[in-house]
Amino acid sequence: MTTTTTTAAPRWLTTGGVRALSSGNAGAVVERGLRATRSGNWVIVLSGFFEPVFYLLAMGYGLGTYIGDVELGTGEAVSYAAFVAPALLAVSAMNGAVYDSTWNVFFKMHFGKLYDAMLTTSMGPLDVALGEIAYALLRGGVYAFGFLTVMQVMGLNLAWTAVLAVPAVLLIAFGFAAVGMAVTSYMKTFQQMDWINFVLLPMFLFSATFYPLSVYPEAVQWFIKAMPLWHGVELIRGLTTGALSPAMWSHVGYFVGMIALGVTFTTTRLRALFLR
Repeated sequence: MTTTTTTAAPRWLTTGGVRALSSGNAGAVVERGLRATRSGNWVIVLSGFFEPVFYLLAMGYGLGTYIGDVELGTGEAVSYAAFVAPALLAVSAMNGAVYDSTWNVFFKMHFGKLYDAMLTTSMGPLDVALGEIAYALLRGGVYAFGFLTVMQVMGLNLAWTAVLAVPAVLLIAFGFAAVGMAVTSYMKTFQQMDWINFVLLPMFLFSATFYPLSVYPEAVQWFIKAMPLWHGVELIRGLTTGALSPAMWSHVGYFVGMIALGVTFTTTRLRALFLR
């Protein structure tokens, strides 16, 4: 008598529609990331929090003693530290989200072969994409809450709307994480990954982080306004200083668009790479 053993096919092979992309188990990817961080990567995560704090002390209070007050777009003047701090908060969220959604994903994809293993289970590519992005979002949120607390202690939150900076930072981190993972899915070598830093550095320096947008020529201003970090800086700065305007909704819309495009491209790319 011959016994035949059959192995159940992963759900993405047996069902169609949305279920072909997801089994609703993105939380397992987040849990795996938290376990990995707790076992060995916590020092790197912690260092990412202190970096913007050191920038704030050096630029906001060091250089700020020579600069004095800075005028916002609304005409209100604030101290240089209060001008720089929300920008560094946005940068902190960007850095935390981008690190996890680029270099970590690159290693898991090409060296750890982690996604190959995940997608042999009932998980679909949307589970992997949302799980990795959610983990990067969690890291960005931790940075944001910690840095916002530092700002509060230093008296740099000038309006009650500063509490809204936390969900705003999560939105920013979500946008950068989604696009970061989508871009990384096309990278094949470490040399190609260096292009990510090549893009991030100019954004960090020129997105009205340390200087008002008005100091740049008009042509350069339009280029800066096209960069995502500028939208994040303006959104957070408006909330922490109380300089609110209807234009802030355009910043929100910018990141909503980034999230939609990033998640869509990441899911499509993972499906093409691993579910052939």
